[in-house]
Amino acid sequence: MSLEKGIELYKSGKFKEALVIFDELVKTSPNQPQIHLSRGRVLSRLGRTEEALVEFDLITSLEPYNTDYISDRAVVLHLLKRNEEALSELDRAANLDPKNPYRYSSRAYLKDRIGNLEGAIADYEKAIELDPEDAVSHNNKGLVEEKLGYRDRSKRSFGRADDLVGYKPTETPTPGLKTNEGSSELPKVGSKPSEKPIAPVQKKEMTFNHFLNTLGSVFNNAQTRKEFTEYLKGVFGWKKSE
Repeated sequence: MSLEKGIELYKSGKFKEALVIFDELVKTSPNQPQIHLSRGRVLSRLGRTEEALVEFDLITSLEPYNTDYISDRAVVLHLLKRNEEALSELDRAANLDPKNPYRYSSRAYLKDRIGNLEGAIADYEKAIELDPEDAVSHNNKGLVEEKLGYRDRSKRSFGRADDLVGYKPTETPTPGLKTNEGSSELPKVGSKPSEKPIAPVQKKEMTFNHFLNTLGSVFNNAQTRKEFTEYLKGVFGWKKSE
């Protein structure tokens, strides 16, 4: 049994089979963060979130300054509705990695979900300051501004997002992508930071799609970005539009 085989099964949706492998690997290599990370992801996909948190607790104890692991743990805490703890973890990640715009855009997303709208806007503005060309942060900031009744501000945010992706309101949206009149689908996550999405992002409904898409503009390692994105897609039940 190997970690690579377990990951292959996980990616193919064979979660129970993958868990068997990760269970065995944990016994032989109990202090390997990557094994516990993979096991935690599989447990999350199986709906065993409390057990997944145990894995992420161990991972962050083994590598307490790894901000990606800290953010992973925050996601699991949010799934468990332990939002104050999740926010605390995202605070810690931002303090450790203050130049990474993802730390602020992900925290902004959580703040929006728990009702701290002004705090969410402040974090989106920080993310945009660090990465002015992140169309998703502009778009999501507009959504929060719209909730607060800041119509002029939200219009500017949506306009900036449209400009960044080259979208004209008179154009026909790309097939498979919908606005907030239906279920939304964001541009594919996992592109290189220099690549720009070609589909509109204006006024999309705030879903985990937006949260996931922020990963694409800030993770430097394409493989890490892809794997973490696939994990989150499964955890939050993200499905592509038919």
